[in-house]
Amino acid sequence: MPGDSPHLNIKAKQQHSYDAIVVGSGISGGWAAKELCEKGLKVLMLERGSNVEHPSYPTATKDVWEFPHRLSLSPKDRQDYFIQSRHWSFREDNKHFYINDHDNPYEETKRFDWIRGDITGGRSLLWSRACYRWSDLDFEANLKDGIAVDWPIRYKDLAHWYDYAESFIGVSGNRDGIPHLPDGIFQPPFEMNKVERSFKQTIEAAYTDRKVIMGRTANLTQPVKGRGQCQARDLCHRGCPFGAYFSTNASTMPAAFATGNLTLRTNSLVNKVLYDEQLQKAVGVEIIDTVTNQVMEFYADIIFLNASTIATAFILLNSTSGRFPNGLGNGSGQVGKNLIDHHKGLSASAAVEGFEDSYYYGRRPTSIYIPRFRNILNRDDRFIRGYHYGGSAFRSRNQYTQTEIGAGYKEALTEPGEWRMSLYAFGECLPYETNHVSLQHDKKDKWGRPLVNIDCEFKENELKMHEDMGCTAKEMLEAAGLKDIRIQNNISFPGNANHEMGTARMGRDKKTSVLNAYNQMHEVPNVFITDGSCMTSGACVNPSLTYMALTARACDYAVNEMKKMNL
Repeated sequence: MPGDSPHLNIKAKQQHSYDAIVVGSGISGGWAAKELCEKGLKVLMLERGSNVEHPSYPTATKDVWEFPHRLSLSPKDRQDYFIQSRHWSFREDNKHFYINDHDNPYEETKRFDWIRGDITGGRSLLWSRACYRWSDLDFEANLKDGIAVDWPIRYKDLAHWYDYAESFIGVSGNRDGIPHLPDGIFQPPFEMNKVERSFKQTIEAAYTDRKVIMGRTANLTQPVKGRGQCQARDLCHRGCPFGAYFSTNASTMPAAFATGNLTLRTNSLVNKVLYDEQLQKAVGVEIIDTVTNQVMEFYADIIFLNASTIATAFILLNSTSGRFPNGLGNGSGQVGKNLIDHHKGLSASAAVEGFEDSYYYGRRPTSIYIPRFRNILNRDDRFIRGYHYGGSAFRSRNQYTQTEIGAGYKEALTEPGEWRMSLYAFGECLPYETNHVSLQHDKKDKWGRPLVNIDCEFKENELKMHEDMGCTAKEMLEAAGLKDIRIQNNISFPGNANHEMGTARMGRDKKTSVLNAYNQMHEVPNVFITDGSCMTSGACVNPSLTYMALTARACDYAVNEMKKMNL
Protein backbone atom coordinates (compact mmCIF):
# COMPACT_ATOMS: atom_id res chain seq x y z
CA MET A 1 0.00 0.00 0.00
CA PRO A 2 1.24 3.51 -0.70
CA GLY A 3 2.92 5.10 2.28
CA ASP A 4 3.85 1.83 3.95
CA SER A 5 7.48 0.98 4.51
CA PRO A 6 8.55 -1.49 1.78
CA HIS A 7 9.80 -4.12 4.24
CA LEU A 8 6.46 -4.45 6.07
CA ASN A 9 4.25 -7.42 5.27
CA ILE A 10 0.78 -5.98 5.88
CA LYS A 11 -0.92 -9.29 6.74
CA ALA A 12 1.88 -10.30 9.10
CA LYS A 13 1.76 -6.85 10.64
CA GLN A 14 -1.94 -7.25 11.43
CA GLN A 15 -1.42 -10.72 12.92
CA HIS A 16 1.77 -9.88 14.82
CA SER A 17 1.07 -6.40 16.22
CA TYR A 18 1.08 -5.46 19.90
CA ASP A 19 1.18 -2.29 21.95
CA ALA A 20 4.61 -3.20 23.30
CA ILE A 21 7.34 -5.75 22.78
CA VAL A 22 9.65 -6.78 25.61
CA VAL A 23 12.83 -8.54 24.54
CA GLY A 24 14.04 -10.89 27.27
CA SER A 25 12.33 -12.41 30.31
CA GLY A 26 15.03 -11.96 32.96
CA ILE A 27 14.83 -9.65 35.95
CA SER A 28 14.28 -6.39 34.05
CA GLY A 29 12.26 -7.97 31.22
CA GLY A 30 9.86 -9.56 33.66
CA TRP A 31 9.39 -6.22 35.39
CA ALA A 32 8.77 -4.46 32.07
CA ALA A 33 6.11 -7.01 31.11
CA LYS A 34 4.37 -6.72 34.48
CA GLU A 35 4.31 -2.94 34.49
CA LEU A 36 3.18 -2.50 30.90
CA CYS A 37 0.50 -5.19 31.17
CA GLU A 38 -0.85 -3.72 34.39
CA LYS A 39 -1.09 -0.35 32.66
CA GLY A 40 -3.36 -1.89 30.03
CA LEU A 41 -0.99 -2.53 27.14
CA LYS A 42 -1.03 -5.71 25.07
CA VAL A 43 2.50 -7.01 25.46
CA LEU A 44 4.54 -9.59 23.58
CA MET A 45 7.48 -10.97 25.55
CA LEU A 46 10.15 -12.63 23.43
CA GLU A 47 12.49 -15.13 25.09
CA ARG A 48 15.30 -16.91 23.24
CA GLY A 49 15.26 -19.90 25.61
CA SER A 50 12.81 -22.69 26.36
CA ASN A 51 9.83 -22.39 28.67
CA VAL A 52 10.03 -22.98 32.43
CA GLU A 53 6.80 -22.61 34.37
CA HIS A 54 6.59 -21.98 38.09
CA PRO A 55 6.50 -24.14 40.21
CA SER A 56 7.57 -26.97 37.88
CA TYR A 57 11.36 -26.91 38.29
CA PRO A 58 12.59 -30.38 37.30
CA THR A 59 15.23 -30.92 39.98
CA ALA A 60 13.84 -28.79 42.83
CA THR A 61 12.97 -31.68 45.14
CA LYS A 62 15.51 -34.31 44.09
CA ASP A 63 18.00 -35.83 46.51
CA VAL A 64 21.72 -35.93 45.82
CA TRP A 65 21.73 -39.65 45.06
CA GLU A 66 19.19 -39.14 42.26
CA PHE A 67 21.83 -37.39 40.14
CA PRO A 68 24.14 -39.68 38.14
CA HIS A 69 27.29 -37.79 39.16
CA ARG A 70 26.13 -36.71 42.65
CA LEU A 71 26.11 -33.03 41.59
CA SER A 72 29.55 -33.15 39.97
CA LEU A 73 30.01 -32.20 36.32
CA SER A 74 30.73 -34.92 33.78
CA PRO A 75 33.41 -34.55 31.08
CA LYS A 76 30.60 -34.04 28.55
CA ASP A 77 29.10 -31.25 30.67
CA ARG A 78 32.44 -29.47 30.68
CA GLN A 79 32.75 -29.97 26.94
CA ASP A 80 29.26 -28.73 26.00
CA TYR A 81 29.31 -25.90 28.57
CA PHE A 82 32.96 -24.93 28.39
CA ILE A 83 32.16 -21.27 29.21
CA GLN A 84 29.31 -21.80 31.66
CA SER A 85 31.35 -24.30 33.69
CA ARG A 86 33.85 -21.53 34.45
CA HIS A 87 31.32 -20.31 37.01
CA TRP A 88 30.71 -21.81 40.46
CA SER A 89 26.92 -21.76 40.04
CA PHE A 90 26.87 -24.19 37.11
CA ARG A 91 26.11 -27.64 38.52
CA GLU A 92 24.65 -30.97 37.56
CA ASP A 93 21.36 -30.10 39.26
CA ASN A 94 20.77 -26.86 37.30
CA LYS A 95 22.77 -27.23 34.08
CA HIS A 96 19.51 -27.43 32.10
CA PHE A 97 18.99 -23.71 32.82
CA TYR A 98 22.21 -22.63 31.06
CA ILE A 99 23.09 -22.01 27.44
CA ASN A 100 25.00 -24.56 25.39
CA ASP A 101 28.29 -22.91 24.50
CA HIS A 102 28.95 -24.99 21.36
CA ASP A 103 25.67 -23.79 19.84
CA ASN A 104 26.15 -20.19 20.94
CA PRO A 105 29.77 -19.17 20.38
CA TYR A 106 31.34 -15.76 20.79
CA GLU A 107 34.85 -14.40 20.37
CA GLU A 108 37.05 -13.37 23.31
CA THR A 109 39.80 -10.92 22.40
CA LYS A 110 40.49 -11.11 26.12
CA ARG A 111 38.85 -13.71 28.31
CA PHE A 112 35.29 -12.81 29.27
CA ASP A 113 33.09 -15.31 31.09
CA TRP A 114 29.67 -14.71 29.56
CA ILE A 115 27.39 -16.73 31.85
CA ARG A 116 23.92 -17.07 30.34
CA GLY A 117 20.58 -18.65 31.11
CA ASP A 118 18.65 -20.19 28.25
CA ILE A 119 15.18 -20.40 29.76
CA THR A 120 12.16 -18.29 30.54
CA GLY A 121 13.11 -16.20 33.53
CA GLY A 122 16.75 -16.03 32.45
CA ARG A 123 19.16 -15.33 35.27
CA SER A 124 16.31 -14.38 37.61
CA LEU A 125 16.30 -18.13 38.34
CA LEU A 126 20.05 -18.13 38.93
CA TRP A 127 20.96 -14.89 40.69
CA SER A 128 22.22 -14.66 44.26
CA ARG A 129 19.36 -12.29 45.21
CA ALA A 130 21.39 -9.60 46.99
CA CYS A 131 19.30 -6.40 47.04
CA TYR A 132 20.95 -3.11 47.89
CA ARG A 133 19.95 0.40 46.89
CA TRP A 134 22.49 2.61 45.23
CA SER A 135 23.04 6.06 46.71
CA ASP A 136 24.37 9.37 45.45
CA LEU A 137 27.83 8.09 46.36
CA ASP A 138 27.30 5.94 43.25
CA PHE A 139 25.20 8.24 41.06
CA GLU A 140 27.55 11.22 41.56
CA ALA A 141 30.80 9.25 41.30
CA ASN A 142 31.54 9.82 37.61
CA LEU A 143 31.00 13.55 37.90
CA LYS A 144 33.15 13.92 41.02
CA ASP A 145 35.96 11.72 39.69
CA GLY A 146 35.91 13.17 36.16
CA ILE A 147 35.29 9.71 34.72
CA ALA A 148 33.16 8.89 31.64
CA VAL A 149 29.86 10.87 31.77
CA ASP A 150 27.56 11.98 34.57
CA TRP A 151 24.47 9.96 35.45
CA PRO A 152 21.34 11.91 34.42
CA ILE A 153 19.58 10.84 37.65
CA ARG A 154 20.18 10.92 41.38
CA TYR A 155 18.93 8.85 44.29
CA LYS A 156 15.86 11.06 44.80
CA ASP A 157 14.71 10.12 41.29
CA LEU A 158 14.71 6.42 42.17
CA ALA A 159 13.78 6.41 45.87
CA HIS A 160 10.03 5.94 45.22
CA TRP A 161 10.72 3.23 42.66
CA TYR A 162 13.02 1.38 45.05
CA ASP A 163 10.14 1.42 47.54
CA TYR A 164 7.82 0.14 44.83
CA ALA A 165 10.11 -2.69 43.74
CA GLU A 166 10.99 -3.84 47.25
CA SER A 167 7.34 -3.84 48.32
CA PHE A 168 6.45 -6.16 45.46
CA ILE A 169 9.37 -8.60 45.44
CA GLY A 170 9.90 -8.92 49.21
CA VAL A 171 13.34 -8.03 50.55
CA SER A 172 14.48 -9.15 53.99
CA GLY A 173 16.92 -6.98 55.88
CA ASN A 174 17.59 -4.50 58.67
CA ARG A 175 17.26 -0.73 58.63
CA ASP A 176 20.91 -0.07 59.40
CA GLY A 177 21.08 3.72 59.04
CA ILE A 178 24.11 3.79 56.72
CA PRO A 179 23.94 6.95 54.56
CA HIS A 180 25.64 5.51 51.48
CA LEU A 181 23.61 2.27 51.67
CA PRO A 182 20.02 3.56 51.96
CA ASP A 183 17.46 1.62 53.98
CA GLY A 184 14.41 0.23 52.25
CA ILE A 185 11.07 -1.51 52.68
CA PHE A 186 12.14 -4.70 54.44
CA GLN A 187 10.71 -7.92 55.76
CA PRO A 188 12.34 -9.23 58.96
CA PRO A 189 15.99 -10.14 58.36
CA PHE A 190 17.62 -13.53 58.59
CA GLU A 191 19.64 -13.93 61.76
CA MET A 192 23.38 -13.92 62.30
CA ASN A 193 24.73 -16.92 64.14
CA LYS A 194 26.63 -16.58 67.40
CA VAL A 195 30.07 -16.37 65.79
CA GLU A 196 28.93 -13.74 63.29
CA ARG A 197 27.46 -11.62 66.08
CA SER A 198 30.79 -11.83 67.89
CA PHE A 199 32.64 -10.88 64.69
CA LYS A 200 30.30 -7.91 64.19
CA GLN A 201 30.91 -6.68 67.73
CA THR A 202 34.68 -7.00 67.44
CA ILE A 203 34.99 -5.34 64.01
CA GLU A 204 32.69 -2.43 64.82
CA ALA A 205 34.67 -1.81 68.02
CA ALA A 206 37.98 -1.94 66.18
CA TYR A 207 37.02 0.26 63.20
CA THR A 208 34.92 3.40 63.29
CA ASP A 209 34.35 3.32 59.52
CA ARG A 210 32.96 -0.24 59.21
CA LYS A 211 29.64 -1.90 59.85
CA VAL A 212 28.81 -5.60 59.78
CA ILE A 213 25.16 -6.06 58.84
CA MET A 214 22.84 -8.87 57.83
CA GLY A 215 22.66 -9.31 54.09
CA ARG A 216 19.60 -7.86 52.36
CA THR A 217 18.11 -10.47 50.08
CA ALA A 218 15.07 -11.12 47.88
CA ASN A 219 14.23 -14.22 49.93
CA LEU A 220 10.94 -14.03 51.81
CA THR A 221 10.92 -14.35 55.58
CA GLN A 222 7.16 -13.81 55.48
CA PRO A 223 4.79 -15.09 52.79
CA VAL A 224 3.34 -12.71 50.23
CA LYS A 225 0.47 -13.24 47.81
CA GLY A 226 1.08 -16.43 45.86
CA ARG A 227 4.51 -17.06 47.38
CA GLY A 228 5.70 -18.84 50.51
CA GLN A 229 8.52 -18.00 52.86
CA CYS A 230 12.05 -19.31 52.50
CA GLN A 231 12.66 -22.84 53.84
CA ALA A 232 16.43 -22.31 54.16
CA ARG A 233 17.13 -25.30 51.90
CA ASP A 234 19.98 -23.60 49.99
CA LEU A 235 18.59 -24.99 46.73
CA CYS A 236 17.68 -21.65 45.15
CA HIS A 237 19.80 -22.44 42.09
CA ARG A 238 17.35 -25.21 41.09
CA GLY A 239 14.30 -22.91 41.08
CA CYS A 240 12.07 -22.56 44.14
CA PRO A 241 8.67 -24.32 44.06
CA PHE A 242 7.64 -22.23 47.10
CA GLY A 243 8.30 -19.01 45.19
CA ALA A 244 10.33 -17.94 48.21
CA TYR A 245 12.84 -15.91 46.23
CA PHE A 246 12.11 -13.35 43.58
CA SER A 247 12.17 -14.60 40.01
CA THR A 248 10.29 -13.63 36.88
CA ASN A 249 8.67 -17.06 36.89
CA ALA A 250 7.29 -16.86 40.43
CA SER A 251 6.56 -13.16 40.68
CA THR A 252 6.39 -10.68 37.81
CA MET A 253 5.25 -13.06 35.07
CA PRO A 254 2.23 -14.39 37.01
CA ALA A 255 1.27 -10.78 37.69
CA ALA A 256 1.55 -9.96 34.00
CA PHE A 257 -0.44 -13.03 32.93
CA ALA A 258 -3.14 -12.19 35.48
CA THR A 259 -4.00 -9.07 33.47
CA GLY A 260 -4.80 -11.09 30.35
CA ASN A 261 -2.50 -8.77 28.41
CA LEU A 262 0.68 -10.86 28.11
CA THR A 263 1.72 -13.10 25.26
CA LEU A 264 4.92 -15.09 25.81
CA ARG A 265 6.83 -16.47 22.85
CA THR A 266 9.79 -18.70 23.69
CA ASN A 267 12.56 -20.00 21.38
CA SER A 268 12.57 -16.54 19.81
CA LEU A 269 16.04 -15.16 19.15
CA VAL A 270 15.78 -11.44 18.46
CA ASN A 271 18.01 -10.52 15.56
CA LYS A 272 17.38 -6.79 15.12
CA VAL A 273 15.04 -3.89 15.74
CA LEU A 274 13.15 -2.80 12.64
CA TYR A 275 13.51 0.90 11.96
CA ASP A 276 11.18 2.76 9.57
CA GLU A 277 13.11 5.48 7.73
CA GLN A 278 9.92 7.35 6.76
CA LEU A 279 8.33 7.29 10.19
CA GLN A 280 11.71 7.86 11.89
CA LYS A 281 10.88 5.34 14.60
CA ALA A 282 11.25 1.68 15.50
CA VAL A 283 8.29 -0.37 14.35
CA GLY A 284 9.11 -3.86 15.56
CA VAL A 285 11.68 -6.60 15.78
CA GLU A 286 12.93 -9.44 13.63
CA ILE A 287 13.35 -12.83 15.30
CA ILE A 288 14.68 -16.24 14.39
CA ASP A 289 12.67 -19.18 15.71
CA THR A 290 15.40 -21.38 17.17
CA VAL A 291 13.35 -24.55 16.60
CA THR A 292 12.15 -24.01 13.01
CA ASN A 293 14.82 -21.47 11.89
CA GLN A 294 11.97 -19.36 10.51
CA VAL A 295 12.58 -15.61 10.34
CA MET A 296 9.59 -13.63 11.59
CA GLU A 297 8.67 -10.03 12.32
CA PHE A 298 6.61 -8.63 15.18
CA TYR A 299 5.41 -5.06 15.51
CA ALA A 300 4.67 -2.66 18.34
CA ASP A 301 4.41 1.01 19.26
CA ILE A 302 7.13 0.77 21.93
CA ILE A 303 9.97 -1.67 22.44
CA PHE A 304 11.79 -2.52 25.66
CA LEU A 305 15.19 -4.16 25.16
CA ASN A 306 16.01 -6.34 28.17
CA ALA A 307 18.05 -9.10 26.58
CA SER A 308 20.98 -8.58 29.02
CA THR A 309 23.92 -6.26 28.48
CA ILE A 310 25.88 -8.04 25.77
CA ALA A 311 22.84 -9.44 23.95
CA THR A 312 21.23 -6.00 23.91
CA ALA A 313 24.45 -4.52 22.53
CA PHE A 314 24.37 -7.17 19.79
CA ILE A 315 20.79 -6.31 18.85
CA LEU A 316 21.57 -2.59 18.64
CA LEU A 317 24.77 -3.06 16.63
CA ASN A 318 23.04 -5.50 14.30
CA SER A 319 20.11 -3.13 13.71
CA THR A 320 21.59 -1.06 10.90
CA SER A 321 19.69 1.25 8.57
CA GLY A 322 20.28 4.24 6.34
CA ARG A 323 20.03 6.58 9.28
CA PHE A 324 21.96 4.32 11.64
CA PRO A 325 24.70 2.54 9.66
CA ASN A 326 26.61 1.75 12.87
CA GLY A 327 23.69 0.42 14.86
CA LEU A 328 20.34 1.60 16.13
CA GLY A 329 20.54 4.87 18.05
CA ASN A 330 24.33 4.87 17.82
CA GLY A 331 24.94 8.42 16.68
CA SER A 332 27.12 8.85 19.76
CA GLY A 333 29.28 5.86 18.86
CA GLN A 334 28.85 4.62 22.43
CA VAL A 335 26.82 1.48 21.75
CA GLY A 336 28.89 -1.52 22.78
CA LYS A 337 31.44 0.55 24.71
CA ASN A 338 32.05 1.03 28.46
CA LEU A 339 31.50 -2.63 29.35
CA ILE A 340 31.70 -3.11 33.13
CA ASP A 341 31.68 -6.03 35.54
CA HIS A 342 32.58 -6.34 39.20
CA HIS A 343 35.85 -7.97 40.11
CA LYS A 344 35.93 -10.72 42.71
CA GLY A 345 38.08 -13.73 43.58
CA LEU A 346 38.96 -13.17 47.23
CA SER A 347 38.63 -16.21 49.47
CA ALA A 348 39.60 -15.46 53.06
CA SER A 349 38.94 -17.64 56.09
CA ALA A 350 40.13 -18.18 59.64
CA ALA A 351 39.59 -20.59 62.52
CA VAL A 352 37.34 -19.48 65.37
CA GLU A 353 37.86 -20.75 68.90
CA GLY A 354 35.52 -20.84 71.87
CA PHE A 355 32.09 -21.54 70.35
CA GLU A 356 32.18 -25.34 70.27
CA ASP A 357 28.83 -25.59 72.08
CA SER A 358 27.02 -23.52 69.43
CA TYR A 359 25.52 -24.33 66.03
CA TYR A 360 22.96 -22.75 63.68
CA TYR A 361 19.66 -23.62 62.08
CA GLY A 362 19.14 -24.35 58.39
CA ARG A 363 21.11 -23.14 55.41
CA ARG A 364 20.56 -19.41 55.33
CA PRO A 365 20.31 -18.00 51.77
CA THR A 366 22.29 -14.84 52.42
CA SER A 367 25.56 -13.75 53.99
CA ILE A 368 26.65 -11.06 56.38
CA TYR A 369 27.65 -7.85 54.61
CA ILE A 370 30.31 -5.20 55.23
CA PRO A 371 29.37 -2.13 53.16
CA ARG A 372 31.98 -0.14 51.29
CA PHE A 373 34.26 1.94 53.52
CA ARG A 374 37.01 3.00 51.09
CA ASN A 375 36.75 6.50 49.55
CA ILE A 376 33.70 7.52 51.55
CA LEU A 377 34.94 10.45 53.63
CA ASN A 378 38.66 10.22 52.96
CA ARG A 379 40.23 9.69 49.55
CA ASP A 380 42.54 6.72 49.13
CA ASP A 381 45.71 7.62 47.22
CA ARG A 382 45.95 4.20 45.57
CA PHE A 383 42.62 3.90 43.77
CA ILE A 384 39.19 5.48 43.40
CA ARG A 385 35.80 3.90 44.22
CA GLY A 386 35.57 0.89 46.52
CA TYR A 387 34.40 -2.61 47.40
CA HIS A 388 32.22 -4.52 49.83
CA TYR A 389 32.67 -7.77 51.73
CA GLY A 390 30.28 -10.64 52.26
CA GLY A 391 30.88 -13.63 54.45
CA SER A 392 29.65 -16.17 56.96
CA ALA A 393 30.67 -18.26 59.94
CA PHE A 394 30.15 -21.99 59.62
CA ARG A 395 31.18 -25.29 61.12
CA SER A 396 33.12 -27.60 58.85
CA ARG A 397 32.76 -31.36 58.74
CA ASN A 398 34.53 -33.24 61.51
CA GLN A 399 38.00 -34.42 60.54
CA TYR A 400 37.59 -38.17 61.03
CA THR A 401 40.60 -40.48 60.87
CA GLN A 402 41.21 -42.65 57.84
CA THR A 403 41.05 -45.79 60.00
CA GLU A 404 37.38 -45.31 60.81
CA ILE A 405 34.99 -47.38 58.71
CA GLY A 406 31.38 -48.47 58.85
CA ALA A 407 29.38 -47.29 61.87
CA GLY A 408 32.37 -45.45 63.29
CA TYR A 409 32.76 -43.49 60.08
CA LYS A 410 29.05 -42.57 60.01
CA GLU A 411 29.12 -41.53 63.64
CA ALA A 412 32.14 -39.32 63.03
CA LEU A 413 30.29 -37.48 60.27
CA THR A 414 27.53 -36.46 62.69
CA GLU A 415 29.97 -34.45 64.79
CA PRO A 416 30.63 -30.92 63.49
CA GLY A 417 34.18 -29.74 63.07
CA GLU A 418 35.75 -26.39 63.86
CA TRP A 419 34.17 -23.01 63.33
CA ARG A 420 35.58 -20.90 60.51
CA MET A 421 34.86 -17.33 59.50
CA SER A 422 34.96 -16.64 55.74
CA LEU A 423 34.99 -13.44 53.68
CA TYR A 424 34.65 -12.66 49.98
CA ALA A 425 34.52 -9.31 48.17
CA PHE A 426 33.16 -7.49 45.11
CA GLY A 427 34.85 -4.37 43.76
CA GLU A 428 33.89 -1.65 41.32
CA CYS A 429 35.23 -1.50 37.78
CA LEU A 430 35.48 1.89 36.08
CA PRO A 431 33.71 2.43 32.73
CA TYR A 432 36.40 2.34 30.06
CA GLU A 433 35.58 2.95 26.37
CA THR A 434 38.22 0.38 25.44
CA ASN A 435 36.24 -2.36 27.21
CA HIS A 436 33.75 -3.01 24.47
CA VAL A 437 31.55 -5.33 22.44
CA SER A 438 31.68 -5.46 18.65
CA LEU A 439 30.38 -7.67 15.85
CA GLN A 440 32.68 -9.95 13.89
CA HIS A 441 31.03 -10.15 10.48
CA ASP A 442 33.50 -12.63 8.99
CA LYS A 443 32.37 -15.29 11.48
CA LYS A 444 28.77 -16.48 11.78
CA ASP A 445 26.76 -18.51 14.25
CA LYS A 446 24.41 -21.37 13.30
CA TRP A 447 21.70 -18.84 12.39
CA GLY A 448 23.97 -16.83 10.11
CA ARG A 449 24.40 -13.93 12.52
CA PRO A 450 27.77 -12.24 13.08
CA LEU A 451 29.57 -13.35 16.22
CA VAL A 452 29.88 -11.09 19.22
CA ASN A 453 33.47 -10.16 20.01
CA ILE A 454 34.22 -9.10 23.60
CA ASP A 455 37.35 -7.16 24.47
CA CYS A 456 37.39 -6.40 28.19
CA GLU A 457 39.91 -6.39 31.02
CA PHE A 458 40.38 -5.07 34.54
CA LYS A 459 42.92 -2.27 34.60
CA GLU A 460 45.26 -0.64 37.11
CA ASN A 461 42.56 0.86 39.34
CA GLU A 462 40.83 -2.51 39.72
CA LEU A 463 44.10 -4.37 40.32
CA LYS A 464 45.17 -1.99 43.09
CA MET A 465 41.74 -2.18 44.67
CA HIS A 466 41.76 -5.96 44.50
CA GLU A 467 45.12 -6.12 46.24
CA ASP A 468 43.67 -3.99 49.03
CA MET A 469 40.71 -6.38 49.36
CA GLY A 470 43.02 -9.24 50.33
CA CYS A 471 45.24 -7.21 52.66
CA THR A 472 42.28 -5.67 54.45
CA ALA A 473 40.49 -9.01 54.84
CA LYS A 474 43.57 -10.41 56.56
CA GLU A 475 43.80 -7.34 58.75
CA MET A 476 40.16 -7.65 59.86
CA LEU A 477 40.41 -11.37 60.62
CA GLU A 478 43.49 -10.61 62.72
CA ALA A 479 41.68 -7.76 64.47
CA ALA A 480 38.91 -10.22 65.34
CA GLY A 481 41.48 -12.41 67.08
CA LEU A 482 41.06 -15.35 64.70
CA LYS A 483 43.70 -17.98 63.92
CA ASP A 484 44.90 -20.04 60.96
CA ILE A 485 44.14 -17.24 58.49
CA ARG A 486 44.08 -18.37 54.86
CA ILE A 487 43.98 -15.84 52.02
CA GLN A 488 43.56 -16.54 48.31
CA ASN A 489 43.11 -13.40 46.26
CA ASN A 490 43.21 -14.23 42.57
CA ILE A 491 41.21 -11.67 40.62
CA SER A 492 38.35 -13.01 38.50
CA PHE A 493 37.99 -12.51 34.78
CA PRO A 494 35.40 -9.98 33.62
CA GLY A 495 31.95 -11.53 33.29
CA ASN A 496 32.39 -13.99 36.12
CA ALA A 497 30.63 -11.75 38.65
CA ASN A 498 27.53 -11.87 36.39
CA HIS A 499 27.08 -8.11 36.82
CA GLU A 500 27.95 -7.01 33.29
CA MET A 501 26.79 -3.45 32.65
CA GLY A 502 27.31 -0.56 30.27
CA THR A 503 27.27 -0.71 26.41
CA ALA A 504 24.20 1.60 26.09
CA ARG A 505 24.71 4.07 28.89
CA MET A 506 22.38 6.73 30.23
CA GLY A 507 23.54 10.34 30.05
CA ARG A 508 22.59 13.96 29.69
CA ASP A 509 23.99 14.52 26.19
CA LYS A 510 23.03 12.46 23.14
CA LYS A 511 26.51 13.08 21.74
CA THR A 512 28.11 11.04 24.52
CA SER A 513 25.36 8.65 25.64
CA VAL A 514 22.67 6.36 24.25
CA LEU A 515 19.79 6.82 26.72
CA ASN A 516 18.22 9.72 28.58
CA ALA A 517 17.16 9.93 32.22
CA TYR A 518 14.14 7.69 31.56
CA ASN A 519 16.08 4.92 29.79
CA GLN A 520 14.71 6.18 26.47
CA MET A 521 16.96 6.17 23.43
CA HIS A 522 17.95 9.74 22.57
CA GLU A 523 17.62 9.09 18.84
CA VAL A 524 14.82 6.50 18.78
CA PRO A 525 12.33 7.66 21.42
CA ASN A 526 10.02 4.63 21.29
CA VAL A 527 12.83 2.25 22.31
CA PHE A 528 13.68 1.84 25.99
CA ILE A 529 16.54 -0.12 27.53
CA THR A 530 16.46 -1.03 31.23
CA ASP A 531 18.75 -4.03 31.55
CA GLY A 532 22.37 -3.76 32.67
CA SER A 533 23.43 -2.12 29.42
CA CYS A 534 21.86 1.17 30.56
CA MET A 535 24.24 1.64 33.48
CA THR A 536 26.60 4.61 33.37
CA SER A 537 28.89 3.29 36.10
CA GLY A 538 29.03 0.08 38.09
CA ALA A 539 29.27 0.95 41.82
CA CYS A 540 30.37 -1.98 43.99
CA VAL A 541 26.78 -2.71 44.97
CA ASN A 542 24.76 -5.49 43.38
CA PRO A 543 22.81 -3.90 40.50
CA SER A 544 19.63 -5.98 40.07
CA LEU A 545 17.38 -4.01 42.43
CA THR A 546 18.39 -0.86 40.57
CA TYR A 547 17.41 -2.49 37.25
CA MET A 548 13.97 -3.17 38.73
CA ALA A 549 13.51 0.41 39.94
CA LEU A 550 14.72 1.85 36.64
CA THR A 551 12.38 -0.45 34.70
CA ALA A 552 9.29 0.43 36.70
CA ARG A 553 10.10 4.13 36.34
CA ALA A 554 10.73 3.84 32.59
CA CYS A 555 7.47 1.95 32.04
CA ASP A 556 5.52 4.61 33.89
CA TYR A 557 7.14 7.30 31.76
CA ALA A 558 6.66 5.38 28.49
CA VAL A 559 2.95 4.81 29.02
CA ASN A 560 2.40 8.45 29.98
CA GLU A 561 4.23 9.51 26.82
CA MET A 562 2.05 7.16 24.77
CA LYS A 563 -1.07 8.75 26.27
CA LYS A 564 0.28 12.17 25.29
CA MET A 565 0.82 10.87 21.71
CA ASN A 566 4.54 11.58 22.01
CA LEU A 567 5.63 8.10 20.94
